[in-house]
Amino acid sequence: MTVTPYVPEPLPPAGIDWESHIPQIASANRALARYDGILQAIPSPGILLSPLLTQEAVFSSRIEGTQASLEDVLRFEANPKEEISDATLADIREIINYREALRAAVDATKTRQLDITLICDLHRILLSDSRGMDREPGCIREIQNFIGRDAYIEHAIFVPPAPENVPRALADWEAYLQGEEKDVLVQLSVLKAQFEIIHPFCDGNGRIGRMLVPLILYEKGLISNPMFYISAYFERHRPVYYERLLAVSRDRDWNSWISFFLGAIEEQAEENGRKAKEILSLYDEMKQTVPEVTRSQYAVAAIDALFRTPIFSSSEFYEQSMIPKKTANRILQQLREQEIIAVLEGGGGRRAATYVFPRLIAITEGDRL
Repeated sequence: MTVTPYVPEPLPPAGIDWESHIPQIASANRALARYDGILQAIPSPGILLSPLLTQEAVFSSRIEGTQASLEDVLRFEANPKEEISDATLADIREIINYREALRAAVDATKTRQLDITLICDLHRILLSDSRGMDREPGCIREIQNFIGRDAYIEHAIFVPPAPENVPRALADWEAYLQGEEKDVLVQLSVLKAQFEIIHPFCDGNGRIGRMLVPLILYEKGLISNPMFYISAYFERHRPVYYERLLAVSRDRDWNSWISFFLGAIEEQAEENGRKAKEILSLYDEMKQTVPEVTRSQYAVAAIDALFRTPIFSSSEFYEQSMIPKKTANRILQQLREQEIIAVLEGGGGRRAATYVFPRLIAITEGDRL
């Protein structure tokens, strides 16, 4: 059986039915604007939304088959020497890499234009010291890849462009990214799908494709900070997500994909906004409660440490908050007595105790299925 690699059509696609998408375009843009209003009201979003960033990494990696949870990742970071299975450790490393690539992207896009060179830099971080480290991190592929249920290309569900056609397809993709379109969200939907159709890397294409969503939203000025979390929607609707993407290459059905993507943006903008407001409300509450409980000049430092890492060891708390050890231990004891934090695992010998800030974990994991 001869397998023919896909030849992507030039962008923009010719078959977009703009008129049919107008209602969804309007509602998705309104939802995104409301979310950005909430985002702009959050002081230090890098701290307060840190758990949502980790949860995004969990969901995006789960779509690719990892099983580790948010709690698994945070517990590992609190106690890296804790014994866990090799499979769970490999999952956690992939999730942490995804989060670190996103953080690097957030920093980079404030001074650099989003382009293929930057995407290759992010891909290098994504695959560093993980299961994909032997799959040419940061390099555009020079081999034929495919998507399938087994190792035989003859059984492939989809065969991306031949290696010699990838540079030209990426140049066309980059030109469309840096150009103008009638609506940015439709442009973004096309860019995301086309990137995954090109499949420019040997591994990690789906994760990079999802990472591009907040980066392009920020690059195009639709959000004031590149913090938008969409993978929970794709994970909840995984079969439809894959089918809509496949239909673009199989049937040139851009309109079904665009409709699906606009729905994802709208629903996740509402969900992200709800969580961000709940986190901000909790933060404001803690700013009242913790100083009253601790009577300490270090109260704000303690609060920020809780929000940055809601599962943590006592040693991690000292490091994050930069509070003197004796004072930090007293604050932790006071927070426990008031049930603001709880002990996940007691300390012993050289092992530090592990604590959890349960209300923040509950908000972060509170996805509406």
